[in-house]
Amino acid sequence: MIEFAWPWMALIWPLALLVRWLATPQQAQFSSLWLPHLPALENQLEQQRQARWPLLLALLIWTTAVLALMRPQWLGEPLPVQNQAREMMIAVDLSVSMEIADMTVAGRQVDRLSMVKHVLKDFISRRSGDRLGLILFADTAYVQAPMTYDRNTVQQLLDEAVLRLIGERTAIGDAIALSVKRFRDREQSNNILILLTDGQNTAGSVSPEQALELAKFYQVKIYAIGVGADEIVVDGFFGRRRVNPSRDLDEDMLRNLAEQTGGQYFRARSTEELQQIYSSLDEYEPIAAEQQLLRPQRSLFHWPAGLALSAALIWLLLRQRPLIAGLGAADD
Repeated sequence: MIEFAWPWMALIWPLALLVRWLATPQQAQFSSLWLPHLPALENQLEQQRQARWPLLLALLIWTTAVLALMRPQWLGEPLPVQNQAREMMIAVDLSVSMEIADMTVAGRQVDRLSMVKHVLKDFISRRSGDRLGLILFADTAYVQAPMTYDRNTVQQLLDEAVLRLIGERTAIGDAIALSVKRFRDREQSNNILILLTDGQNTAGSVSPEQALELAKFYQVKIYAIGVGADEIVVDGFFGRRRVNPSRDLDEDMLRNLAEQTGGQYFRARSTEELQQIYSSLDEYEPIAAEQQLLRPQRSLFHWPAGLALSAALIWLLLRQRPLIAGLGAADD
């Protein structure tokens, strides 16, 4: 079927008749000067008959222009569409411990933040149709990227994040509370927070326990990821020795946050493990919204617009014919 997106534009169509009606008395008064002369009257009637064509063309131009302004469009048959997407807020730790180089990417030793950026790049690129947001936290937490479908922007803002940008400590509670604040006004959303950290809560104005209560109240699921190797070899005064670079990681707290909100806790000791975690997250929490009907639309405004343009060209040619004829007679 055909319908108009802006049907109210039809209200301007009578303006042309109003302008014509206002101009008619002046033309009639001017024409009355020729009434005493019968031959002139016959010529006037002939001229009036010839003038009908430009008038009809002007009416056609105006009508088709108004139709184009009303934006006609063709609507196809309704098609059922099932909405499925995810909405995820990603919170990344920028505390000083994230600079520990206990990770490997492509055979090269890198710090934890570089590894997180590397793996998140692939994770973000696969989120076609999903809404993603980015929170960075250290001494405090702030929204680096609000919820958006623009994955390239989220990735770019993550790549630009640097350590010690907002301090050296870890405000896990603030990061969760800020995520909850961003989610609380959304409806029909699965409200997922992916929390990446390598330590324990040492800063911020909101404790993890308070943030947990907020997350439970607003039904925000937390998928916590503890980043860091269990063991690395370092050179010391008495030679090489093995140390645990993740001794400050509060796994009990992260596990409790995840389980209490219906999420899950993961441990990422290497790049490969983090990649596997993200693959698992691909299976979680699709939004199963109610089935909607989508009607294909095709714009048709160019047809009346093209007709109006063609009629306008013809009208201009008819207006120019007497002038051209007059110039030809003058040359003779």
